[in-house]
Amino acid sequence: MKNDEHGTLKFTEPHPMAKDALTWISLNFNFQELSLHLESLSSCAIEGNRLAEVCVSTLNRLINGGPVSDRYLLGLAWYLRNAKEMDQREAN
Repeated sequence: MKNDEHGTLKFTEPHPMAKDALTWISLNFNFQELSLHLESLSSCAIEGNRLAEVCVSTLNRLINGGPVSDRYLLGLAWYLRNAKEMDQREAN
């Protein structure tokens, strides 16, 4: 194995942090909160916001128990993290 291959994920190998991202989402958001995010994101997606389009699709798959790739899961977790931080700043 070449040195650069050590840092490359195999096609079927999940990112090592994907499970942690899913755990973080489930510990920080209940179904009602995820549904509110889905509603907000859907409104933005209708207007052509690409981030919202991708997150709506990912969140729908996650809520409905469908398959979610690690790439999309990590992106959704990062979006939700930023949204949570913004909500906390506005609350203070």
